[in-house]
Amino acid sequence: MWAAFFFALFAVTAGSFAYVYRRQREMIVALRRAREKIQLEETRVFDFLHGLGAALSDMSRPSDLHVLIVEGALRILGAHGGALYLADRPGEKLRPAFSTRNCPPFFEVPETVRNAPGFSWPTHLRLHTVGPGDGVLGTIWRDKEPLLLRGEDSRLAPLRAGPLGVTSAMLCPLYYGDQNLGVLAIARGPESEAFQSAEFQIFKAIAEQSAFALYNAIVFSQAAEKRRLDQDLATAHEIQRILLPAESPDIAGFQIAGINVPAQQVSGDYYDYIPVDEGHYGIAIADVSGKGVPASLIMAMCRSVLRSRASGQLSPSSALRIVNAQLFPDIKEDMFISMAYAILESGSSTVTLSRAGHDAPLLYSARDQSVAKINPPGMALGIDSGGVFNRVTSDFSLTLEPNDCLVLYTDGVTEALDAAGDEFGMANVIKAIQASAADGAAGIITKLTDDLRAFVGGHPQNDDITLIVIRKK
Repeated sequence: MWAAFFFALFAVTAGSFAYVYRRQREMIVALRRAREKIQLEETRVFDFLHGLGAALSDMSRPSDLHVLIVEGALRILGAHGGALYLADRPGEKLRPAFSTRNCPPFFEVPETVRNAPGFSWPTHLRLHTVGPGDGVLGTIWRDKEPLLLRGEDSRLAPLRAGPLGVTSAMLCPLYYGDQNLGVLAIARGPESEAFQSAEFQIFKAIAEQSAFALYNAIVFSQAAEKRRLDQDLATAHEIQRILLPAESPDIAGFQIAGINVPAQQVSGDYYDYIPVDEGHYGIAIADVSGKGVPASLIMAMCRSVLRSRASGQLSPSSALRIVNAQLFPDIKEDMFISMAYAILESGSSTVTLSRAGHDAPLLYSARDQSVAKINPPGMALGIDSGGVFNRVTSDFSLTLEPNDCLVLYTDGVTEALDAAGDEFGMANVIKAIQASAADGAAGIITKLTDDLRAFVGGHPQNDDITLIVIRKK
């Protein structure tokens, strides 16, 4: 009897040990599998982060980064379809940046649209834009709140209408700082269990890193665009420099000097020396309204037209009438060109001048060292088709005595500002001319530019500066 009892007790004890051992083995296997799953997820996350970093460091195309984000999220979380939507430039709509072929619709698609002939889910999703509050996608974007959809959530209904037959989905806004960049969305079909809370936390971390990568990609893209623009502007500056005179002309009886100092890389000011015929030379100075690239393009047009029409034309006003007629149809209403155009005769003392709305040239008289404005009537180019311009723009002749100087300038000279906002002014221009007239045309240019630099100091140049000095020998 005691033997049977001890045998039964031994059997029960052995069975208990076997059960406990088996359960422990099962738990160990389960823990090992869980650890392997976590390690696999960690590896996938690290691969994803490495891919984001590589995409940025390699300056890949934005489309490559978009694919990496969506496919990385799918791979890490075992999802079956997804999409990345990014805000357009005004920030008014979400536009699809990348979506998988079996991506579900994260917004309402009316049945009439789905049943229309030729309807295709990939095409529709690739072209459809989403506004704030438009379906679950637009709501996430507007409210900036991530969302986990599963079970009987009614918001899954539109997603189930798509090709994937969605059972669960996760959506997260992409924002960095104050930038609302878009939305990342992924979904699972019926062959997998619904997303869990732990996976939702991982997804939000993926979205956060993706937003950071997208923001940096935008910064890199803008920096690259700025570099391209700087290169283009540098090229434009060099082209414009070539268009300006390389040296002063040799005209018997006269000494000529000129300079152009742009406020930006390209200038709306212009000056030129134009051979009219064997005995005459044209001296032109002009100022296009505005600054920068638009003004420089108009300047180039003006130079080209004047040079093509100046040959053999001894009347400066006639040449300006032709230029105005040709430029007027191509100049915007809010743009115009002021110009002064003088013609010198080799060996003569006479200068024939026409002023198209330009700052009045200054005449320095060596006899009494006085400076006076030469102010013939005239109208700026590009304002009128010719009816008024042709009537008010005329020739004006003056005779220069030895050592007299005619100074042509743009308003960037008189209106140069110092740090206090005070203008250089006409009085300082006249004072510089009187102080340097004995040093010749180049001396006046040097004195004026030196005085301007000293006056302005470290204050940025606010307008283009152009000067021409004509001195009678």
